[in-house]
Amino acid sequence: MKNKMYKIMIFTLLIIFINSCTQDNILDLKPINNISIDDAFSTPSLIASSVNGMYNAAAIGQYNSSSINGGRGYIWGAAFVQQGDNRGEDVVNTATFYQLTYTNTYDPTTANNVYYWVDGYRLINRANLLIEGVTKAVANGIITAEVGNDYIGQAKFFRAITHFEMANHFARPYNDTPNGAHEGIPYREVGVDTQGEVDEVLKQGRNTVGEIYAKALADLDDAENTITNSDKTKVTKNAAIAFKVRINLHKRDWANVIKEGKKLEGVFSLESHPGNVFLNAYNNKESIFSIAHTATLNPNVNAALASQYKRRLLVCISPIIWNDPEWLVDDKRRYDNDADPLAMVFTSSGRKYTNKYKDVVSYTDPAPVIRYAEILLNMAEAYARSNDMPNALKNLNLVRDRSLADPATQSYISFADAKAVLGAILKERRIEFLMEGRRWSDIHRLQNDDLFPISGVPAKVANGNPKATDFNAGVPYAGALGVTALAKDDYRVIWPIPQIELNANPNLSQNPGYN
Repeated sequence: MKNKMYKIMIFTLLIIFINSCTQDNILDLKPINNISIDDAFSTPSLIASSVNGMYNAAAIGQYNSSSINGGRGYIWGAAFVQQGDNRGEDVVNTATFYQLTYTNTYDPTTANNVYYWVDGYRLINRANLLIEGVTKAVANGIITAEVGNDYIGQAKFFRAITHFEMANHFARPYNDTPNGAHEGIPYREVGVDTQGEVDEVLKQGRNTVGEIYAKALADLDDAENTITNSDKTKVTKNAAIAFKVRINLHKRDWANVIKEGKKLEGVFSLESHPGNVFLNAYNNKESIFSIAHTATLNPNVNAALASQYKRRLLVCISPIIWNDPEWLVDDKRRYDNDADPLAMVFTSSGRKYTNKYKDVVSYTDPAPVIRYAEILLNMAEAYARSNDMPNALKNLNLVRDRSLADPATQSYISFADAKAVLGAILKERRIEFLMEGRRWSDIHRLQNDDLFPISGVPAKVANGNPKATDFNAGVPYAGALGVTALAKDDYRVIWPIPQIELNANPNLSQNPGYN
């Protein structure tokens, strides 16, 4: 059926809403499939519940049309970490769970990239309906303008970051053409809950990547100016600022990376030990925004970060990065002691695994979306590319030094030139954000780079369990690479538009190579 995906999306939205507001006895009033959008925004408590439903949609998503309790953490709960890791070379997929992503063998029907798209647009639609519903509620005097603007700002945040995240997988990077003039994905700003709106959405084709960035930055400007929430388990104005830093980095707008990053100086700081970041991931000094999970609301055994990365051992650290000599052997981020909660890694059968996600029983570890260490390294890179070496070195050392055994002797003192310091910054990102889903983001944006280009997708250790003898800290990995690199122009560098979307929307074109 032509509009099947959109009807599923609308129905899912209502299910998520119901599950988030049963305390208001909605189920006693109307059948689940007859709840109107107007009812959803008819009282302050229902509006607050609808906002919570948006967060649930971001944290859990759906997978293969299962119930929300079967969600795999699309798009911000766990999947963006796991997919971002497995698209890069610094982890090894040890089983079959992420094999299609890891080996670049996906197609327009592959579930992981299909539901990245589907759940991404479900969340975007939820945000758009929230914006429209809250706007009417303010006009009708149901909630105040201040409360309404706060909610709208949070919704615009999710709309912005979700379009941006999806563009990083389904479109070429911003600098692939001047001003990002090449095809991106549709930037949807209208909520869909009627057949007429479905028909209107079906007329929309793909925005350019440049348009996506402009719209996302505008949404984040609005979010920064309207959000008053200060609860770090939800979106704050500082989260909007932080994402502007990230998007401008991808845009290669170094001046605005620095401008936006300076707004966060003095607001956040680094934890004294890198392990502290993951002991209290919501309220530590450097957490800017993480997706909350609880014992009753998490992506479950098939997606929760502690389940996949610790309990089930489905992804290990790759010897490619583990053995890198630039990662000092006594760095605290190598600390391997499963009995100590500050330990950053643990060993099983001789292989190295992350210990960042610890709760293997209730799966309450949050998904770390953005933290201050990234802002500092983003600014360090922008300073380096702007030939401000003192500030580049300062910000790099702020992040790196807190993990060194002896900063007095191991801290960086100087570099020969901008290229040298940039190389150190990019390596530091691989170490600092290992197993946090950030590697693909860097691979994507560094295509065509003038100083440190990544051409396509790097080669990887073979899918499966590496040998224990492959792990030798400080000794460059020289073993086999069982997953071959993709050239820059290989069509598989970006994901295909899902076939179900193409079937529903004749105005969308497939990414070249997948036809």
